[in-house]
Amino acid sequence: MKNIILSTIMMAFVMVSCNQKNKKTVAADPKTTQTDSQLYACSMHPEITGKKGDKCSKCGMELTEQVPQTEAIHKRDAAANEETAKSATQSNSSINEIVSNYLQMKNALVKDDSKGAANAGKKLFVTLNKINLSLIDVKLKTEYIDIADDAKEHAEHIGDNSGKIEHQREHFVMLSKDVNDLIQLFGTTQKLYQDYCPMANDGKGAVWISEIKEIKNPYYGSKMSNCGSIKKTF
Repeated sequence: MKNIILSTIMMAFVMVSCNQKNKKTVAADPKTTQTDSQLYACSMHPEITGKKGDKCSKCGMELTEQVPQTEAIHKRDAAANEETAKSATQSNSSINEIVSNYLQMKNALVKDDSKGAANAGKKLFVTLNKINLSLIDVKLKTEYIDIADDAKEHAEHIGDNSGKIEHQREHFVMLSKDVNDLIQLFGTTQKLYQDYCPMANDGKGAVWISEIKEIKNPYYGSKMSNCGSIKKTF
């Protein structure tokens, strides 16, 4: 009976020892600590990084040099920041083109030039339709789409109604609000002024955007060219 008890105790001791040894082995195995995010670099061009086995884009050699984790994180962050900056630049470029088309329309209305306003309206409609939505920051995309859809409608009306300047000016009221909202959302690379006419829009008042400090009213043109005031500078 004593022999059976001793044998049982020895077996339990051996099993515990084996389990502890296996746990140490697993913890010490470097393969289990390696992550899929590990970067490797080209031995000839260390600035080129990727997964192990990828090819260098400059010389075609296999990426074999392991990049330290801190450096890998830095490289990923730098690449992400560069992509964000690139998207912002492209997005601002698109907004600048919208503003440029709008200002052409505004200046035509100031001169009572219905045909010129219509041509600018058509250009603006094309510009709004060709904007690459993938360049718009995802946080701003929904708001941009709402504003742009409304602006397209008014730009199309102005473009299709050459010779009907009062009708064009009615839609210019809402288009000016849309352009103002776009500038508020994305900013501007040029100095612009938000002007205000209290008599426009059937006495309700309306804003417009101008590139010059001098008041030139697009809602009344030559009738009351200097009616209005600067409300804000961008």
